[in-house]
Amino acid sequence: MSGHHLILGKLTDFLTGEVLDDTLDERYRQKIARRLVEQSGYEPGEIEPRRDLLLQADHRRAVIKIDFVVRVAGRVGMIIRFGPGSLVSRERPALAISRLVEAYQVPIAVVTNGEDAEVLAAGSGKVLGRGLEAIPSRSELLDAIQSHSFEPIAPLRTVMEARVAYCYEVDGACPCDDTICRLS
Repeated sequence: MSGHHLILGKLTDFLTGEVLDDTLDERYRQKIARRLVEQSGYEPGEIEPRRDLLLQADHRRAVIKIDFVVRVAGRVGMIIRFGPGSLVSRERPALAISRLVEAYQVPIAVVTNGEDAEVLAAGSGKVLGRGLEAIPSRSELLDAIQSHSFEPIAPLRTVMEARVAYCYEVDGACPCDDTICRLS
């Protein structure tokens, strides 16, 4: 056992070839990665798995992992957050992360439990689609990028979104979750 995940052995990451702990959650992440490449048309190099994101809420800091950051046409166009259970409880932190991962508002945020998904217009939070099949294909994401303004996030908004993300992702996490690095 590591943290709160039962380790079933080792597996090879579909995107990077890296050897990872084989957990039930990681199996779902691998399923999502395969779907993005094999069904949605993304190149493996356009998908960054496990990107570190530093969150700060006043004097408290932590690093979390973003499951997938998808970059096409030179822009991050989509983030994907995986977590078991309810999708609705993951919407707000995913929107916050979509405002922190780059200096601009990322157009699409996806929350998924590996069996279901919600695709959100990250600027408004509006649900654009439900189900794994609603996750935008590469061509659909290119269209979304072309019509997106990529406005920079205001500094005060960045501070507030970091607090929201910290609250959900760090304060709300299981104390034994070893995927979060609490820095202070």
